[in-house]
Amino acid sequence: MVQRRAVVSALAALPIASFAASHLAWAQHAGHAADTIPTADGDISVHPIEHASVVLTHGDHVIYVDPVGGAELYQGLPAPTAILITHGHGDHFDVPTLEAIAGSAPIIANQDVFDKLPESLKGQAEAIANGGTTDHAGLPVEATTAHNITEDRMQYHPVGVGNGYLITFADKVIYVAGDTEPTPEMLELSGIEAAFLPMNLPYTMTPEQAVEAINTFKPRIVYPYHYGESDLSVLETNVEDGTEVRLLNWYPNGQG
Repeated sequence: MVQRRAVVSALAALPIASFAASHLAWAQHAGHAADTIPTADGDISVHPIEHASVVLTHGDHVIYVDPVGGAELYQGLPAPTAILITHGHGDHFDVPTLEAIAGSAPIIANQDVFDKLPESLKGQAEAIANGGTTDHAGLPVEATTAHNITEDRMQYHPVGVGNGYLITFADKVIYVAGDTEPTPEMLELSGIEAAFLPMNLPYTMTPEQAVEAINTFKPRIVYPYHYGESDLSVLETNVEDGTEVRLLNWYPNGQG
């Protein structure tokens, strides 16, 4: 059963603002207030940054996923111990932001992003393809598919280019999908503690597609992100029992 956590007044203008209190959990973004996911070895903290950028912390691990928007968005957060980049679109990959925040943190990316990195960052970067795995300081990371499946959307995210990531923190697997529709590999996932799923047209999936995917691979928690102006109200009544939908404030500065 899902439950509301903290209502953020800035969300009043969002299309899902009329959701019943018993259906969605909320967490505050302001000041990088975090949501939490328990593991057998302490909590994972989830810090929504903006749109598709998120920071996950667990013990000594500080994982920045698709950091863009400038260093000021990350003030007050610990420096990254690793950076994951799903693909090369500007709302996921920004060289000036990386140059400002990366320090010496390893960068894990798809081949397209690796090829676009400046030489100053390539030495600390690693390219992995769909199905590839890597490990940084005991943190297993696996790349999985992230692409469109609808014929008239294939131009946005072709097969084999972008990555989604499966990150294992202690006994919990976190899935950050990147820009994708429900791929066969997504639908075959199991044992996912939390999934970050994009849902905006024409680039990723519709909320209805997201519901079908959620009800198929059954993550325990779903964080809708990268949703822009999508109407997420379909999640209210159509996500099946056993999955908790948590809506964080991914647009603290508005959606424009």
